[in-house]
Amino acid sequence: MPTRYNKARKLMNNSEYYAPLRKSRDKKVIVHHGTMKIKNPTVQERRGVKMTTRIWKYGDRLYNLSHKFYGDPRYWWVIAWWNGYGVEADIKNGATLYIPLNIEDVLNVLGV
Repeated sequence: MPTRYNKARKLMNNSEYYAPLRKSRDKKVIVHHGTMKIKNPTVQERRGVKMTTRIWKYGDRLYNLSHKFYGDPRYWWVIAWWNGYGVEADIKNGATLYIPLNIEDVLNVLGV
């Protein structure tokens, strides 16, 4: 399954600073993922992606919408990025969200 980390650089960290964390997770190294650059789709690219709309209301959560539309709550960031939000705290009640319907299409458009 593609994730936003598939193309990200990985750093295997076994420094002493992370020793308590490694011990608590029973790991020899901690894997850090580099920050990805996700491209902003053009208007033409956006037009090629089928979407639906949703009016954001009190109690909504991006991970719940992700689960509903993609069957996986880990794609919450796709809905946030597509709509120009960093996190759900930035979304005001009554805002219209555009939700791409096919996760593979949108990941391709975003370059992930």
